[in-house]
Amino acid sequence: MDISFSDLLHRAEQLTADMETGSELPRIERNFPQLAEASNRLLSKTWGNVDEASDVKASLLLSSRGVELPKLSQRLESLDATKTFEPIEPILETDIQSFLKNERENAILATIEETKRKTFENAEKKFWNSLEDEWEREKQKILNSLLTAGKESMVFPLESNRFEEFILTKGRSSLTAIEMSFARQLFVCNEMTIQKQKGGFLDAFKQVGQKCEDQNAKNIWILLEQLLNDIPLNEQNVRKLRQSNVFQNILVKSSKKFLEDRYRVFIEKCVFDNLQQACLGGVPGLYNLVLSFLKIKLSSNLSGFEDGTINGVPVWPLVYFCLRCGDVKATEQAAEALPPQYSDFKASLKEFLSSPDNRLHTNNEAKLRLQYKRSIRSSSDPFKRILFCIVGQCDNTDSHSEVIKKTEDYLWLKLNQVQFEDPLQNQETVTLQYLQKLLLEEYGETHFKAYDQPYLYCQVLFLTGQFEAGIEFLSRIDHCRCHAVHLAIVLQSYNLLLMPDLIHTQLLSVDPLDPPPLKRLNFARLITIYTRKFETTDPREALEYFFLLRGLTGPNGQNLFASCISELALETREFETILGCIKADGTKKPGCISKFKVDVSNIVCTVAKDAESKGQFEDATMLYDLADNHEKVLELLTTLLSQLVPLANSPQSSRERIQILARSVAERYKTHGHNGSRTRSSTFYLLIDLMYFFDLYHEQQFDTALDTIQKIKLIPLKPDEVEQKVTSFKQYSDEVRQCLPDVLLATMSILYGKYKKCKLGQANIISISKEKEDTYLKSIRNEARSLVTFAGLLPYRMPGDSNARLVQMEIMMN
Repeated sequence: MDISFSDLLHRAEQLTADMETGSELPRIERNFPQLAEASNRLLSKTWGNVDEASDVKASLLLSSRGVELPKLSQRLESLDATKTFEPIEPILETDIQSFLKNERENAILATIEETKRKTFENAEKKFWNSLEDEWEREKQKILNSLLTAGKESMVFPLESNRFEEFILTKGRSSLTAIEMSFARQLFVCNEMTIQKQKGGFLDAFKQVGQKCEDQNAKNIWILLEQLLNDIPLNEQNVRKLRQSNVFQNILVKSSKKFLEDRYRVFIEKCVFDNLQQACLGGVPGLYNLVLSFLKIKLSSNLSGFEDGTINGVPVWPLVYFCLRCGDVKATEQAAEALPPQYSDFKASLKEFLSSPDNRLHTNNEAKLRLQYKRSIRSSSDPFKRILFCIVGQCDNTDSHSEVIKKTEDYLWLKLNQVQFEDPLQNQETVTLQYLQKLLLEEYGETHFKAYDQPYLYCQVLFLTGQFEAGIEFLSRIDHCRCHAVHLAIVLQSYNLLLMPDLIHTQLLSVDPLDPPPLKRLNFARLITIYTRKFETTDPREALEYFFLLRGLTGPNGQNLFASCISELALETREFETILGCIKADGTKKPGCISKFKVDVSNIVCTVAKDAESKGQFEDATMLYDLADNHEKVLELLTTLLSQLVPLANSPQSSRERIQILARSVAERYKTHGHNGSRTRSSTFYLLIDLMYFFDLYHEQQFDTALDTIQKIKLIPLKPDEVEQKVTSFKQYSDEVRQCLPDVLLATMSILYGKYKKCKLGQANIISISKEKEDTYLKSIRNEARSLVTFAGLLPYRMPGDSNARLVQMEIMMN
């Protein structure tokens, strides 16, 4: 007996209804484990009885519903579960057509996979490069913060704090009064440099430095002036000059002279503050001044001094302080009062004072050393001992703590002991290199309490020729940084600053070829660290400092002046102020950089390339336009327009902004001409027309939009235009091609809307005859058919939904 599916369904529903009628038999409920156990038990009973009769019964059961079991089994066995994009297996070579088709599909799939792989690799590479650049910039900011932080604390502000600080400082200068004064003087000096006049940074900056309240800050500028006035500047090789004996000898003499002049000022002040006790008298000269000074200083204690007195003043202190003030005549006058047994010392002292390098003849120096070892070393007079050590180079290890009380006195003593040639081969010889290492590395900042007296520590380093270390130390202190920067500018202008070969090194570095403890200062980094404080509020002043870097190049050979201008312009976005702009009439308004008489076009191109590499395409477009690179302007604008053409316009949107920019460029290029290629310009103007078409479309001005697309002549609206438009399509660029699907859909939507409007309003039309309406609807259908045919014949793969929508609207009009 045959049972159909309908019968089985009916019986099952009947059973369910009987169970729900509430009969006396209880309903059996089982959980899932019980059901699984029962099903397994039933399967074990029936599994062994499956035979061919079961297949026959299955065939009878399925055949009642029109399903043939043998064919179904064959179809199931023939199914292949391979992937959609898996390369197709090669077939027999005898089937040429199938073989070529298979090879073509395999080639397409392989190309797709290779392109996909390369795309992912390029995207990942660009991502990591961008991330690495970003981290590098953050690292530089952190390092600069470490350099510019004080010794007490180094606080890294959060983004919100930085934003609030920017808001508070925007619109007013971030420069202090002293920094603004330095900036004005730099402006004047740069103007003189541009006009090829002799402009001295030293005199200009010294005037500002003398306005400081800190006397030590004034002294550092006086010291620098004295050093630069004495040092010969005829050597172009800075490293060779700094290591020469001539330079070091003049440096030591200038440093001693500075210390002697400062001590003379100190003595004068001390005497004039105590005139009653000093008993100065009316005889001018340093000799009497020192006599009066010693009456004040030694009035209470005259014990321990030897060999008599002059006018109540011990003779050895008188000779020492005259020598300490650097007065030759006063020193010789004081030495005349020494007892006769010191005739050899008096002769040596005269030779010492008259010698250009303050050195004695070898025999005379040996005599003094012998006399010092025999008797002077055990003398109770500390001034006698120190004079023998200075004149005869007797004992360079003695610190003479009874006489040397201050840092300047100690430094003066050591500079007098410095020797450049040692004929006696004395192991205790003090060289300038040894003194530099002693002060910078062994004593260092902690010993001199540098942060409490920063200018004094910098003065110590300058006096020993360690300009780079002194500038770097001052740059770490906020209120001293402006002096450090302008000291470096002066030294750089005199070609005395040692700089590293690579500009990405740290602020203070060591070159393996330089003898220790010689350092190198990264002048470019020092300038950029200083300008970072005010470049957003005072970009004009920052440009003056960047102009100092015009002679330096980066690792890729780019000019640092141009690189800094690029960074400044992109950071502040003051393109018009810094670089200039183009007016509506095509004339150029010069920016701040035009005053420097540099290649403005090249600098603007550098800024434009940096903006393009950072994805700021709108800024890059305007900058390339300013640099007269019209080809690049057209290229960037076509790329930007192609992405925004089909979108609806909205106020303050990217599309509106790009459209305004593109129209202004198009009008100017059409009026005044351009140097871009014809292909680029035609694509550019076509995209502007398409954007206008979509503006009309989104504003529902369908009739005007349809007239516009007809005038553009991009797509066919007549059947006889299809082939010609398909042929012309090959000439269009990719920017136009990617807009084509949206153009076709918008045009088809306009046609469909006109068709519906005519159909719905047919009963209300009285003035138009039936024949004219049919002709009008037929023309719309022909236009729609032309669009569909054109889309089908294009050698361009359009999105599948675009084709489907085109065909659907065309069918709905038929």
